[in-house]
Amino acid sequence: MRAPLSPADAVQLNELSVTTPRARRVLVIDDDRDVADSLAMLLDLLGCDVRTAYSGAVGVSLVSDFQPRIVFLDIGMPGMNGYETARRIRSEPAGRRAQLIALTGWGQDLDKKHTREAGFDRHLVKPADIDILEEILAACGEESQQA
Repeated sequence: MRAPLSPADAVQLNELSVTTPRARRVLVIDDDRDVADSLAMLLDLLGCDVRTAYSGAVGVSLVSDFQPRIVFLDIGMPGMNGYETARRIRSEPAGRRAQLIALTGWGQDLDKKHTREAGFDRHLVKPADIDILEEILAACGEESQQA
């Protein structure tokens, strides 16, 4: 199992201030329950309304009802992998508006090319840096205020 955060970032959790509006809906899709749940806990601490899915199919089904603003999505999942999950999310009206973030252990140039082709907005390699997660949340907050 790879943690979604580095050990140094995990130490910062006790010092976090909640600055993200609770209205920010985030969906975490990862077949590794420990990774998905720990990222969801962090995002909750950052003030997000978070749902988790442990498979691509369940994640796709949550998109239309939950209408997440951001989706953190693993690539290497059994059954429906992250690339196919992203394509299906993008085919949903609510999925076209969401920011799709690949959060994966795969970080080669070819992996990043495949994520772009599948419709992802960003590609992060596990463990994600907490500052980058906060940057993503802040950028999505700015976009929703301009809308």
